[in-house]
Amino acid sequence: MAIQLATKFEPYVDEKFTAESKKSLLTNNDFDWTGAHTIKVYKVTTVTMNDYDRAGTGENNSRYGQIQGLDATTEEFTLTKDRSFTFAIDKLDVDETKQQLQGASALARQQREVVIPEVDSYTYSVMCTKAGHKPDAVTLTKDNIYLEIIKGNAALDNAEVPETGRIITVTPDVYLLMKQCKDITMETDIGNDMRIRGVIANLDGASVIKVPASRLPENFGFMIAHPCATVAPTKLEDYKIHENPPGISGSLVEGRICYDAFVLGNKANAIYYQQNVATV
Repeated sequence: MAIQLATKFEPYVDEKFTAESKKSLLTNNDFDWTGAHTIKVYKVTTVTMNDYDRAGTGENNSRYGQIQGLDATTEEFTLTKDRSFTFAIDKLDVDETKQQLQGASALARQQREVVIPEVDSYTYSVMCTKAGHKPDAVTLTKDNIYLEIIKGNAALDNAEVPETGRIITVTPDVYLLMKQCKDITMETDIGNDMRIRGVIANLDGASVIKVPASRLPENFGFMIAHPCATVAPTKLEDYKIHENPPGISGSLVEGRICYDAFVLGNKANAIYYQQNVATV
């Protein structure tokens, strides 16, 4: 005797786990691209100090020293990432999946699982590539992780980077090493507003955040950065759901995002990037 067992579909979607973006902690939006695709920023030089000549016997009888000029050069930042997506949802597919293929939820899923990770990955890659401090790669362990981090903070101190506002970015694996390090005592009494944004602890005066390894460059160890160094504009975010457009019985979902990330030349020393050589 054959028995056909029943199959039941629940009105539930098995969503993927996704991490919230922490990009805003590491970057700034100090410049405005409204009405332009490219902006230019000035870099102005300074002059050397002289010994004051009270007798005025120097060149041109100047007591202050030889008169020098200032250079004013520009940095040019042009947006390069203009990205888009589109997909259709048939009206019968919505009905016959117990309304689980709704346009709004599908759009939110696309943003959460595709758009945000792409923007994050690109931004972190730019920061690591343009970092002013890139020491030789090391194999990070629970015994040396603290020394390597305070070396990074010391490099930023010597570059006169502001001490407040620094962010230490680590992967979950490196954070595990930090938790096992006997020399590290992290302050975990974090304000709720910062915890909501992704800060999990404070170490050596800097906030600590965890970012999934999939959003970071290969062999990422850790990065110490001040948000003043990186401008990460999103000029345009445009998401639309068209109901029954010509040629489609259902919904057409479209999205476009224009973004980029730039490290300012004079502020590159506010980023310290340490690569990690995995043990064999």
